[in-house]
Amino acid sequence: MSKSIYVGNLPWSATEEEVQALFATYGNVHSVKLISDRDTGRARGFGFVEMEDGEADKAIDALNDHEFGGRKLRVNEAKPRAPRQPRY
Repeated sequence: MSKSIYVGNLPWSATEEEVQALFATYGNVHSVKLISDRDTGRARGFGFVEMEDGEADKAIDALNDHEFGGRKLRVNEAKPRAPRQPRY
């Protein structure tokens, strides 16, 4: 079973490949998705990593408050997305 991990406070210059390499130290990374602004296309400084449960827990413990690109990461289990109001 896989677990989705929230990764916050990423440097704006971070790439999916760099984040994957960082998390791969703790196990097999299924996917990495960095979030960008819908209108400008610029990075928003957070993303999601998907890994197997046990490996994800190790990565969360090891990487929360870890310095990456000059910033301390916030790493925890991702929460389900709240329903959004439709945009008109």
